[in-house]
Amino acid sequence: MNTREVTLSLPEFLYLRFQQMATATRQPVDDLLVRAVAIGGPPSWEEAPPRFQADLAALDRMTDDVLWRVARAKHSQDEADRMQDLLGKRSTNSLTDDEKSELKSMLFQADLTMLRKAHAAALLRWRGHIIPPAEKM
Repeated sequence: MNTREVTLSLPEFLYLRFQQMATATRQPVDDLLVRAVAIGGPPSWEEAPPRFQADLAALDRMTDDVLWRVARAKHSQDEADRMQDLLGKRSTNSLTDDEKSELKSMLFQADLTMLRKAHAAALLRWRGHIIPPAEKM
């Protein structure tokens, strides 16, 4: 793993907390600080399936206003109805090849939308916003 050295000034009380934890756990202070930064950093898109990573990574550079729009995005009722129709036909093995392709595309888009919404909400939360429950978004 590549590393970069960073000089960081911490308030005395915070440094003492990490120093005490390092002593108690017999770990270097630097290791604890790196872990704290990793845990407290923005949400990672790197653990998402590779086919979604580029879309999620792009969210990191978006403004809060754009992220709110992404987090609140919804499929139209027509899209939801069409997907339900296709899923019903799939359960009875009566999909045409074109319908199979359409359903595959719709399922991919639904997965992408769900991941984008979740990642946008996580980024907004990390940036200090309060995220309301889903039914109030």
